[in-house]
Order: sequence, then structure tokens, then C-alpha cells
Amino acid sequence: VPLAKTPPDPVPLTRRTSMNRLFAPPKKSSLNHTRLDQGVMTAPRSHSTYSLLAPMHYEPNYAYPVVVWLHSDGGDEKQLLRVMPHISMRNYVAVGVRASHPCEGRRGYEWQQSSACILHAENRVQEAIAAARAKFNINTDRIFLAGHEAGGTMAFRLALRSPQNFSGALSAGGRFPLGQMPLMNLHSLRDLPLFLAYCRDSEIYTSDDICDELPLFHAAALKVAIRQYPCGDELTTQMLSDMDAWMMERVTGVPSCTEESAVVSRGQWN
Repeated sequence: VPLAKTPPDPVPLTRRTSMNRLFAPPKKSSLNHTRLDQGVMTAPRSHSTYSLLAPMHYEPNYAYPVVVWLHSDGGDEKQLLRVMPHISMRNYVAVGVRASHPCEGRRGYEWQQSSACILHAENRVQEAIAAARAKFNINTDRIFLAGHEAGGTMAFRLALRSPQNFSGALSAGGRFPLGQMPLMNLHSLRDLPLFLAYCRDSEIYTSDDICDELPLFHAAALKVAIRQYPCGDELTTQMLSDMDAWMMERVTGVPSCTEESAVVSRGQWN
């Protein structure tokens, strides 16, 4: 994914631009606040492992749902800057969390799947949510975990570990977690909504992988919305727009026009 020196203006999410690819996060800045389409990106302290993003026209009397974003390997918590303009700059308080392990031989951080690393990730997510709660008016009953590739896998894993803490989990290009007993809370998982986006031409997470996982989803009676996109291993604006529609349906209880049309025009919900 190519680097961009500064974040571009948000791309209108129309059918013509709906499959635009996203760029990698911008380089770190020494500033504490970065304006992004009237949202404010906050880096609380230089040693913090999370970033917070206020919605446009923040209203302190409204309890906002929360998106906790887990970056792909090679990224960091500032990937939130690249993602939220294509999800929504109005609907959520957003939190970006950094993985605990620096990548070997390249910039950024990576999510590892050992028991110690999972616990470390869980602690970082809870720390970031607590920081958001201290700074903003948030709805603690409307917290969504989302991520890209390995970050999506970790989002699923953490939500499956503590389903009572989250309204749903979303993965874009990240496979369902394996090992470390992801279904150990099976009796309480069946009410946890999951959104799984995968790329038709992916070389990392293929259609065959999805087919192998379907019997598990069925046997465990998991609520998984599966969406296929006609691209390679990419994160596109359409995926993020669809994530927004899926989350807002769960916040409001009202099916979105985007979701209704998507069944015919862009993929299938299961």
C-alpha cells in the first residue's frame, strides 16, 4: 500500500469511487492534534499506544458509539487517520490501538497470536477505551472492534474472548482466528454479530479459506455477515462504507439502504 505524506480529503462514497484503494498511514507528526475534516486526532502522550479521534461537530450531550481500530501489520495506531474518513467522521468516537511488537526489518508493528500477546492486546484495547471514556461521552454498550488483515483477526479474537464488552467485531481481510481456543465462550457468542469482508482475488485469505471456515460458523451458530469484494489484497473505501452501514444498523436498529442494495449489487450477507 503506497505511503502518503499528508492525508487526502475524504473521498465521496459514490458508486464511481466506491472501490478506491486506501493509502498507508501518514508519517508520525510531533503535533499533539491533527485536524482531519474538522475531526480532531489526539495523541495523549508521546509514549501512548493509542490515538483518539473526535467526531465532527462533537456534541457532549450525546453518547457516541465507539470504533476501536486495530491496524494491519506494518502500521500503527495512526492508521485511524486513513480509515475513519471512509467509515464516518460524524457517527463515532474512534480509537486506534498499536500492536505490541515492532515488525522485523521494516517500519510499524504487528499482531502476534501467542497467549501473552493476546493478553497484551486486550489490555491495550481496554486502556484505549478507558481513555476515550475519560475524554468523550461514549455509549459503553455500543463499542465495535474492527481491523484490517491481522488486526481484523485480533479484533475477532478479542471480541470472542469478551463478547459482553462489544456490540460487534469487524474484519477486513483478516481470517477467523485459529488456536488459543477462540470459541471457549461459545455459550455467550451466539448473540455477538460479526462482519467478515474478504477479497475475491486475495492470495492471503482466499475463497477456499472462507469455504473451510463456513462449517465452523454453522456448527457454532455464529452470526457472521460475509461480504466478498472484487479486488486483491486491498482495503477499499467500499469495505469501510459497508462497515459503517453494518454498525449503524446495530446502533439504530434500522436497516440501511446501503445494506439492502448490497445483497444484489455487491455481495451477499449470510
